[in-house]
Amino acid sequence: MEHVETVIVGAGQAGLATAQRLRRRGRDCVVLDHHRRVGDNWRQQWDSLRLYSPARFDGLPGLRFPADPWSFPTKDDVADYLEAYAARWDLPVRLGVRVEGLAPAAGHGFVVTADAGPVHCDHVVVATGTFGRTPVIPDYAAELDESVLQLHSSEYRRAGQLRDGPVLVVGASHSGTDIAYELALTQPTTLVGRDCGEIPIRLESPLIPVVFPVLVFAWRHVLTRRTPMGRKEMSAIRFHGGPQLRVKRADLDERGVVRHEARVVGVRDGLPLLADGTVVAATNVIWATGFRQAFDWIDLPILGADGWPREHRGVADDVPGLYFCGLSFQYAFSSMLLAGAGRDAEHVARHIAGSTPRRDHHAA
Repeated sequence: MEHVETVIVGAGQAGLATAQRLRRRGRDCVVLDHHRRVGDNWRQQWDSLRLYSPARFDGLPGLRFPADPWSFPTKDDVADYLEAYAARWDLPVRLGVRVEGLAPAAGHGFVVTADAGPVHCDHVVVATGTFGRTPVIPDYAAELDESVLQLHSSEYRRAGQLRDGPVLVVGASHSGTDIAYELALTQPTTLVGRDCGEIPIRLESPLIPVVFPVLVFAWRHVLTRRTPMGRKEMSAIRFHGGPQLRVKRADLDERGVVRHEARVVGVRDGLPLLADGTVVAATNVIWATGFRQAFDWIDLPILGADGWPREHRGVADDVPGLYFCGLSFQYAFSSMLLAGAGRDAEHVARHIAGSTPRRDHHAA
């Protein structure tokens, strides 16, 4: 069985940054990812998606983002940057490899089971996404009439996918509001879900070069798991989503988006039913209801009562040698941004390097 000191699962920004930090220390690692190209997870987002942070704050350790510092990169810009980052540092990424399981090895370490064969390792870094990759869609969605087209936000690319007629977007975090705003240009659109708040500045404002450094400082150093304000925000974001960023409440009003804060609770006569009794006559439903962390492939005691891993800054509480990187609020609000990936990766890499003496590795 092949032996590698550290296996990193996931070649997104968190996984790549962790690999770069480990390689910088001369440590052995490999990154496993099921996509065909580095950055494909970004390429598969909706066409108009842009980052919510300027390029100045979007670089990973050792390589700045190649764009105007105050521009907002597209999702394809990010994908290409990640691909270039892996090439720049010659990171050991193995693509087209689907990880199927993680279990303790007999004696020491872990066995990572993948469709390309098992790998034995001393450490594992799980970098499979900020909120997970498994779409959350309520069970009652199956009761909607067959004439209603349903897409999760991860499947939505552009308005041309939809059928003629009204659209219901379920979930009013930043992704749901962005999608509703876009669709309202061409079709009657209703947005439902709790108000997650909004950032009180427009990303197109000439004040961005003044305001954004302050925001990033707060996201990195104030809204952390160490502060009461940060812990409150952590709970809100992990379970309800982030605030409106690019699209504001006034934008939705101006474009004629019908807004309900009542949740969808079921189906009546084949159509979505809200908690206040409203039935939404929609031809299309976009479930912008987020994702969940699915760690059932990990045969180790890692989950807390809230369904999230028990970890401190990415170091698993109960399983020595197991780490996470890229989680929402792994340390701070910035953990879910490119602006925070490098710091979290550095902490994990430093912990790995400090826990195991460097040694030569070979097939075992």
